[in-house]
Amino acid sequence: MQGRERPENRPDIVVRVFKMKLSELLDDLMKRKVFGCVTSYIYVIEFQKRGLRHCHILLTLDSSSKIRTKDDIDKFVSAELPNINANRRLFEIVTKCMVHGPCGIINPNAPCMKDGECSKQFPKAFREETEEHVNGYPVYKRWCIEPVRVGKHYIDNRCIVPYNP
Repeated sequence: MQGRERPENRPDIVVRVFKMKLSELLDDLMKRKVFGCVTSYIYVIEFQKRGLRHCHILLTLDSSSKIRTKDDIDKFVSAELPNINANRRLFEIVTKCMVHGPCGIINPNAPCMKDGECSKQFPKAFREETEEHVNGYPVYKRWCIEPVRVGKHYIDNRCIVPYNP
């Protein structure tokens, strides 16, 4: 590609952009208090196989800000396709970045496949509402919707990786 550089050829720019995005995220968490009052936090930056960075952040929230109920969970986490008419940009981001698969019968050679089944337990079951603590983790609401075509495949809420809208 003459005249266009690839991100893997410019790690200096990739690092700067990552740092800017991380700083903005930390401002959202600490200054803008999107989850409430944070009393302490710690984070670690790791490198993915392709050399891309990602960050794990552990927050301790003030007792009045803790996420305790399924309504609190639903306020911050979604495992459903956004309405394309209400928020086209979020729909595009979710369908590009937050879809698991294809795996299973459609793609038995997917990296997540172990012994003929998805090791991440996708596709998930449809659920009318979020359950708070199943084995220590919430099980997210996933309403049954008409499948949407993304690329060569049709997806629905069973394939959506939980995200913060």
